[in-house]
Amino acid sequence: MTRPSVLCTRQWPAKVETELQARFDVVLNHADMALTAAELKDALDNFDAVCPTVTDKIDAGVLAAPKRARILGQFGVGFNNIDIEAAKAAGLVVTNTPGVLTDATADIALTLLLNVARRTYEGEAMLRAGEWTGWRPTQLMGTSPQGKTLGIIGMGRIGKAMAKRCFHALDMEVVFYDAYPIADAGVPATQLATVDEVLRVSDFVSLHCPGGGGNVHLINADRLALMKPAAYLINSARGDIIDEAALVAALQAGTIAGAGLDVFEREPAVTAALTTMHNVCILPHLGSATIETRIAMGMTVVENLTAFFDGREPPTRVI
Repeated sequence: MTRPSVLCTRQWPAKVETELQARFDVVLNHADMALTAAELKDALDNFDAVCPTVTDKIDAGVLAAPKRARILGQFGVGFNNIDIEAAKAAGLVVTNTPGVLTDATADIALTLLLNVARRTYEGEAMLRAGEWTGWRPTQLMGTSPQGKTLGIIGMGRIGKAMAKRCFHALDMEVVFYDAYPIADAGVPATQLATVDEVLRVSDFVSLHCPGGGGNVHLINADRLALMKPAAYLINSARGDIIDEAALVAALQAGTIAGAGLDVFEREPAVTAALTTMHNVCILPHLGSATIETRIAMGMTVVENLTAFFDGREPPTRVI
């Protein structure tokens, strides 16, 4: 019996690739180079399943009348890189990988918060450059997050995990905005009616909402102006949630104190000004980048594909 053919658009953890090879006729991307739009469209014409990542742009042009593919097995929880309406029109099933990356991503959000507050990245740069002349009382004084107010935008799995870390480890007061009523945030927390209210009262604002759609530039110049001058903005969600040009202007003007960013509006491109600012901690989209999490994500894709080709409902189906 012919096995389903599967194409992975990027290199995956070796353990997952081995499992894919055991179950399917799979083409792997050992070069780990991003596919072009033409190559993505060709894959949809020639494979039963295509497994993209969150950085592959699967737009209406790529999805136009696929000749063979029946399922997109997304490696990632977000799927705003896929034109869902075009995928529906093409008759494609789309799956993602929720749940398994919650803790890893919350850890990165906390890392960004602590690094930007305590200026650790500046200290490391000083040491690596051989510029440290010894301890002194006023060197690299940062801000203590202890007892401060954390504002969360999007109280889903990752938002709750971030709240848990900050409440228990840093004794922070938690306020949040979510589009839906949240009966149990996991820790004592106050749900506010609007994003604006959260921005006004928070010392640290951590973004945990989906990207795309109505959330594009959710944090813009007007909303940045609502934040306290001593406040910090943390983003480990999606880059397009922040108007990056407005953020640069706010940081340069002292509208806010600093930012910690794991994602960017036009990644892998990063606005040049962000790379030179001392009040910005930047990471290259490391949110889910632990061995355990990336393997779990890949295995979730494998189980979705297996269920689909066995005639069962994929466990984490989007459409």
